[in-house]
Amino acid sequence: MMKFMHPKISASPARPWIGTLLVLVLLAASAGVSRATQLIPSLGFTKATDASAGDGAFSGGVALRAPLLPYLSIEGGISYREESFSNNDLKVRMWPVTASLWLTPVPMLYGGGGLGWYRSTYDYRSGLPFNDVTTMKVGAHLGGGLVVPLAPALGLDLNGRYIFMQKDNSVLFPTEFNPDFWSTSLGLAIKF
Repeated sequence: MMKFMHPKISASPARPWIGTLLVLVLLAASAGVSRATQLIPSLGFTKATDASAGDGAFSGGVALRAPLLPYLSIEGGISYREESFSNNDLKVRMWPVTASLWLTPVPMLYGGGGLGWYRSTYDYRSGLPFNDVTTMKVGAHLGGGLVVPLAPALGLDLNGRYIFMQKDNSVLFPTEFNPDFWSTSLGLAIKF
């Protein structure tokens, strides 16, 4: 005759499910923010990959993100940043205009990349024997982010990306992972 044995039940079977339930609630709450068109004003920080500690520049920007397909969003953005070098003898101003495609496998997370047009102005202090110069280059970026819901029509958007700048006047995608700089931003995703 076979005996039926009950498996042992741990003293707190609910613990693993609390974390899972919390994640599911956040995903459900963020679905309304990430599946709608969003205006995202943001503040960011950019640093060259070969820069020393303490170098880098803060930036401000705005992006418009809209769903394209169920798990794909398109984004257009513009930002501005300024850096000073050599006791303010040189100011570098950059206006990146970017276009991105983001995969959104779950409502809170996105990842992907895109292209950008980077207009940079090198402004020398008057009295120096240098002329101001403006350059325009194309760059590719890879990155991703996280949208944390704050309210039904508002979320906190954390974005990070690596930027690969155009080399030798050719527009080629990078063949090795060697970014020129990285950028991160924190913004408010406003659903409309």
